[in-house]
Amino acid sequence: MTTPPGGPTRILIADDQEDVRSGFRLILGSQPDMTVVGEAADGLAAVDLARTLRPDLVLADIRMPGVDGLEVTRRLAGPGVPDPMRVLVVTTFDHDDYVRTALRDGACGFLLKRSGPGLLIEGVRAAMAGDMLISPQITVRLLRNLAPAPVASAPPSPLTAREQEIARLVAEGLTNAEIGEKLFITAGTAKTHISNVQAKLRVRNRVGIAAWSWENGLAGPVPRQ
Repeated sequence: MTTPPGGPTRILIADDQEDVRSGFRLILGSQPDMTVVGEAADGLAAVDLARTLRPDLVLADIRMPGVDGLEVTRRLAGPGVPDPMRVLVVTTFDHDDYVRTALRDGACGFLLKRSGPGLLIEGVRAAMAGDMLISPQITVRLLRNLAPAPVASAPPSPLTAREQEIARLVAEGLTNAEIGEKLFITAGTAKTHISNVQAKLRVRNRVGIAAWSWENGLAGPVPRQ
């Protein structure tokens, strides 16, 4: 990917673990369209640095000294903030309350650290494009209690048969790479299909695709583990 006309995406990393910050810096710094402009080991420092450096995006862990990542998100991106920033939560902790609070207070995505470098890069680019990316594992769990709507009188699907299959796999929590492997297509082709599905369904992200799949009976209940 080429560097955007306005320069690479400027990123601030907020995490109390030095090895995590180092790993994120290496992953993001390897992309021509991204650069790390600062690091913070606690929430208060993250807020101060963000307001000073004005990065394009803040990566925030949940549990940090001082104030946690949820409070960092609220202070930088929450309702009433006059100059909100993009905050992408990247954490080990995927409790439902954390996810709901972060998204309510303006987070532009919620990723699990175990999701891997590919999804981290994808999450940054999605945030900069005005989209929202949530780790597939979280998407599945958030939809467990969503009951499918009756489909007897449902209008015809706007999706092709292949796109319906893509939507079903998204609802099952598969990544682009996993969808590609299952359907014998490349991850890039899977991503293109997902973009087309989002456009046809007029939803902003994978959660919207998954919800549509459940409501239209394409995806069955997800067993609890």
